[in-house]
Amino acid sequence: MGLSMAAAERWVQRWDRQQQRYAIDREERFTVIADVVQQATNGRRRPLVIEFGCGPGSLTARLAGRLPEAEVIAVDMDPLLLELARTRHADAARYVETVIGEAGWIDALGLDGPPHTAVSTTALRYLAEDSLRRTYLQLADLLRPGGVLVNADHFPSDDTQPTQIAAHVGNRRAERLRAFAHEDWESWWAATARDPELAGLLTERRGKQPSAPHGGGGHNGLSLSRHVKLLHQAGCAQVGPVWQFGSSHVLVAVR
Repeated sequence: MGLSMAAAERWVQRWDRQQQRYAIDREERFTVIADVVQQATNGRRRPLVIEFGCGPGSLTARLAGRLPEAEVIAVDMDPLLLELARTRHADAARYVETVIGEAGWIDALGLDGPPHTAVSTTALRYLAEDSLRRTYLQLADLLRPGGVLVNADHFPSDDTQPTQIAAHVGNRRAERLRAFAHEDWESWWAATARDPELAGLLTERRGKQPSAPHGGGGHNGLSLSRHVKLLHQAGCAQVGPVWQFGSSHVLVAVR
């Protein structure tokens, strides 16, 4: 028996609320990403968009709503979050379970042609620098000429940037939006463990991610300028942020 729509809606809503604690102006960042994708695919009859680290489909649904003519492929390694997305946003995308950067992950996408855009929000931060370098090279090779890669995340500041001030600006914005009133990441996952409807998915998840029970991993710590350099090395001619609030950026690279 599959996951019920009621359960999927409940857990996705709770996910969106707790994510507001971590992504400054999350909804605005989603809107900017959709703006970028819309501009990059303007005039295309059936643009192909790939989202990496889609989680429970929060951005996926927004992309599909903004670009109803697009084919969206949403990718994640987490079976529980993917099942939430498949149930709650079934028509928004084709969902693929694979681990970004591992051998054969691009083949798992089942692509018929090169994508116009590839989008990631807080999914590439867990890749060590060598793995990220390879992944950027693979993505640049995968995209069609003129294709766009979007990486939205909180990037650690360079030494020359006002790190503490940027963090303060972000925290003050979060306080004004009452983001810290919501449950946090650990509380959300602890609550899923008490829902019998999620028991099977949690067991599957633990079997696939025994060393990271909550999907976590270390942040690679790479600064914005380091990401820019790696993307240039991968063959992207134009690279730079198009939106920023505090340490949160939307970084865009054009193949």
